Amino acid sequence: MENSKYLIKGGRVIDPETGLDGLMDILIEDGKIASIGNPQSKIRNPKPELIDASGKIVTPGLIDMHVHLREPGHEYKETIETGCLAAAHGGFTAICCMPNTVPVNDNQSVTDYILKKAGSAGTVRVYPVGAISLGLRGESLAGYGEMNAAGAVAVSDDGNPVMNAQLMRRALEYAKGFGLLVISHCEDRNLTENGVMNEGAVATRLGLEGIPNSAETVMVARDIDLCELTGAPVHIAHVSTEGAVRLIREAKARGLPVTTETAPHYFSLTEDAVANYDTNAKVHPPLRTVADRDAVREALADGTIDVIASDHAPHSSMEKELEFDRAANGMIGLETSLPLSLKLVEMGLLSLMDLVAKMSNNPARILKLDYVGLKPGNPADLTIIDPEKRFTVDADTFRSKSRNTPFNGWQLKGKAVLTVVGGKIVFDDQ
Repeated sequence: MENSKYLIKGGRVIDPETGLDGLMDILIEDGKIASIGNPQSKIRNPKPELIDASGKIVTPGLIDMHVHLREPGHEYKETIETGCLAAAHGGFTAICCMPNTVPVNDNQSVTDYILKKAGSAGTVRVYPVGAISLGLRGESLAGYGEMNAAGAVAVSDDGNPVMNAQLMRRALEYAKGFGLLVISHCEDRNLTENGVMNEGAVATRLGLEGIPNSAETVMVARDIDLCELTGAPVHIAHVSTEGAVRLIREAKARGLPVTTETAPHYFSLTEDAVANYDTNAKVHPPLRTVADRDAVREALADGTIDVIASDHAPHSSMEKELEFDRAANGMIGLETSLPLSLKLVEMGLLSLMDLVAKMSNNPARILKLDYVGLKPGNPADLTIIDPEKRFTVDADTFRSKSRNTPFNGWQLKGKAVLTVVGGKIVFDDQ
């Protein structure tokens, strides 16, 4: 039987929820945090198993709000089990899975299926995101009540924008009644048309159809306006443009319940990454300009962007080893998200406290999870990070089924070395 009692000793504990930042010990007992600080006086027989965290950072378990697990329907790209393993190896204790599966998660039975498979996997917590519209078709609303009752924490048509503004208004009103978050994929399909990368000089040189920034910003403006109209919270997914950042900053200044996320590729890469027709760098929304990347970084630094989420999008070589126009959008990210984000700390753009907030505490609060941060009595969900661990990204060693990453071969520093979920060690590379 797995040891139910651990003492994590000598780590630098960082938790924005409680303001903790210092060397201290954490006692875990029966799947929960028993005490933090100097818990020696609380230790009773049997003695706990010691975990030496010297020189390492101990944080609340990381939460990824935006993951595609592909099951049901596309298990050859990823399964719930392999996606959860990838998450654990990346330092995540919880993930939200998007509904664009086959069948679509637009009803209770699919939500039930996902949670049953996640329970069987026995690694990280999985929070299903239901569809805004039936079949992701943008024509009529899905059954929010039954999905919420089954365990869905949010609704989204991610991968597809809700083009009908009236339907989006009704979605916000309906979701508000159930306490569900609406996660918006902001894209005007009339502006993206046949575009496959960012509109600009690089697209022109490569002879590829471009997608203008306006395709994102006009929908961000619409959904901010609908948020104001309905009073319902809206969460803007995968922000990639300077214009979107400006609109969100203004909305927050007016006190609107708007939250937002970006992905590591939007602050780590630019459109130049596709210069050699690298389909692993083909994502949606597309990689943008240096000015857009810098605006995203600034928005992370000043708090305009609340969350870093991977937008983990597995594809097999069948979908990626094609002409650029025909290749699928998306890259995997669960196993590179944390080290890429730690580069923001190294650059001086974020403090470690800020980073932990964006990768754990803020997602927990936005999703209204019943536990936030490291507090006695909370589930023992923790991530231990070695900030000095240097490694070369090798996609062949990933736990994900897919290999579609443009970061293969990158030299990175800082990595999760232990992931604990409910007091159970689900990944250990100390």
